[in-house]
Amino acid sequence: MTVRSDVVGSLLRPASLLEARAALDAGRLTSSDFKRIEDRAVDDAIRVQDNAGLDVVTDGELRRYAFFGHLVDAVDGFDKLGGWAIPFRDEAGEELVFRRPVVVEKLRWRRGLCAEEFTYLRARTTRVAKATLISTQQAAAYYDPERSRGAYPTRDAYLADIVDLTRREIDELARLGCTYVQIDAPQYAALLDPAMREGYRKRGSDPDALIDACIEMDNAVIAGHPDVTFGLHICRGNNQSKFYASGDYGPIARVFAKSRFQRFLLEYDDARSGGFEPLREMPADREVVLGLVTTKKARLETVDELKRRIDEAATYVPLERLALSPQCGFASTMEGNRITPERQREKLARVAETARLVCRLTSPHG
Repeated sequence: MTVRSDVVGSLLRPASLLEARAALDAGRLTSSDFKRIEDRAVDDAIRVQDNAGLDVVTDGELRRYAFFGHLVDAVDGFDKLGGWAIPFRDEAGEELVFRRPVVVEKLRWRRGLCAEEFTYLRARTTRVAKATLISTQQAAAYYDPERSRGAYPTRDAYLADIVDLTRREIDELARLGCTYVQIDAPQYAALLDPAMREGYRKRGSDPDALIDACIEMDNAVIAGHPDVTFGLHICRGNNQSKFYASGDYGPIARVFAKSRFQRFLLEYDDARSGGFEPLREMPADREVVLGLVTTKKARLETVDELKRRIDEAATYVPLERLALSPQCGFASTMEGNRITPERQREKLARVAETARLVCRLTSPHG
């Protein structure tokens, strides 16, 4: 799979879709009427990516209330808003608190996590169609020792079911012809952020041991699918243009070598991500998707500045193994980041434009 321009997943929800979802939740809209509106919104999202010229498209995750919604909405057993709250902030100090789900009953499969999303997408594009799922480590954040104990006496027991459910979904995606699956793992940010790592130690947990456990679970999820390319996306939080962690990839760099992912989609849009030095640890058979275009701020990056940063990264990973993408989704939650749909379109087009230019410049025939 040769992909030089990529997209992480979520796109801004149009106002019509947000209004329709609110009407559905309030009982003012039937499920069938909502589905027609939702399908039209997904069609538009695919068209935006196609028109931008990206090598990869997703369905924009428009059918989800958040990037992890495929799990919570498809599997019974979660209290959707009952989990612990996590603070997101921006450089100005503005903060919001986001409530996570929490597992309160034994998990029960109700429907596919994202097979329907992929089937619809596959029929509407000739480009590489990507499916997105959350990592087992991300799902671990939805276990609470008090509230979850009645369903699962230990977090490990709960995560064993998460691994089985996710493998079941990947089996189905592979059967349907999916060749590219992205695993979203923003929880790795808690293991690279110096302050958060210290917090783990104070609570009696070894952050490095947690990294190894996460790698083992991720490998268990993706093993045995030779025809599927797996990408691991790592960011430092993304909610309404805010984040929750900072730090370079050094503390978790062994993820690059020990996990079996072929592609790593890495946030690199500002100083919070650190430098490219940890990419020295990247094995020679892996690809790096540089998330240089921010989804959090409206300023449109220039081709020249993106090319300069790609050149910097190429001192650690050869250009032929580099690709370009936004640093995260544009709407990890329904509310979306604080940019306009027009600027989203321009940023996606800039990713594709820059990737084509760099590819042409590095081609032996270019």
